[in-house]
Amino acid sequence: MSEQSTELREAVRRRYAAAAMKVSDGGTACCGPEPVETDENFGSTRYAAADRDTLPAEALAASLGCGNPTAVAELRTGERVLDLGSGGGIDVLLSARRVGPTGKAYGLDMTDEMLQLALANAEKAGATNVEFLKGTIEAVPLPAATIDVVISNCVINLSTDKPTVFAEAFRVLRPGGRIGVSDVVADDTLTPAQRAERGDYVGCIAGALSFAEYRAGLAAAGFADIEITPTHPVADGMHSAIVRATKPKTADASPEEVASAQACCGVNACCTPAESSVDATLTVTEAKTTAGCGCAS
Repeated sequence: MSEQSTELREAVRRRYAAAAMKVSDGGTACCGPEPVETDENFGSTRYAAADRDTLPAEALAASLGCGNPTAVAELRTGERVLDLGSGGGIDVLLSARRVGPTGKAYGLDMTDEMLQLALANAEKAGATNVEFLKGTIEAVPLPAATIDVVISNCVINLSTDKPTVFAEAFRVLRPGGRIGVSDVVADDTLTPAQRAERGDYVGCIAGALSFAEYRAGLAAAGFADIEITPTHPVADGMHSAIVRATKPKTADASPEEVASAQACCGVNACCTPAESSVDATLTVTEAKTTAGCGCAS
């Protein structure tokens, strides 16, 4: 990673750490947590009132996204979801509710303060089918082909290595899996310098790809059925957009994916943090025992 990229990542980390600390400190006041400062284009106002009413106040206060990826991704019961840049956990908690007890929602964040806040919010929400992981979206700490849906909320634009982010999302998705993200996207006519004029990198504007660049990046990673739909403007020539794409069912499986998927009969992603029983009526241990699996522990 270049020195400039390292500095930008650290600037992003500091901003989100400060946001988490502001919410956590506000949570001890008489009137509840103080929301992180955003304008009308960002934050918890992008969610339906019915969703907001089900979440801890601290999760709402820490929201910095530009959309609602849990609605964009059309989550289904039993699916495994990964939120890239999960922050205070708002999208992980909403995802956990949508996929139900047979599914699971992972949140990935590089900021200790946000992870601590997210864990506290999950406890307050009583969410048991969630797991928060520390790491970067350029190096996802999950095995290949173990996730059904990748979501993200105004975070991919913050990365200085977006091709690697797209490649990692493709890697962790199962064949037939999909991404459904909200992100800031620029008009194709805007140069990188013009995007920078509209807002700093940490503020989600300067690092945005254009529509054509975003589409090309996803295609280069192997994604198909790419759709990028603007929803509302966030600056002149800059838009919050819904991004959808799928990993083809016929995508060639890597040796890692084959080992992950076929290690045990009756268990998906056996012996990994994402393992689950193929038969929903059996626990993972029961499925392994029934199949005579060598790693039944």
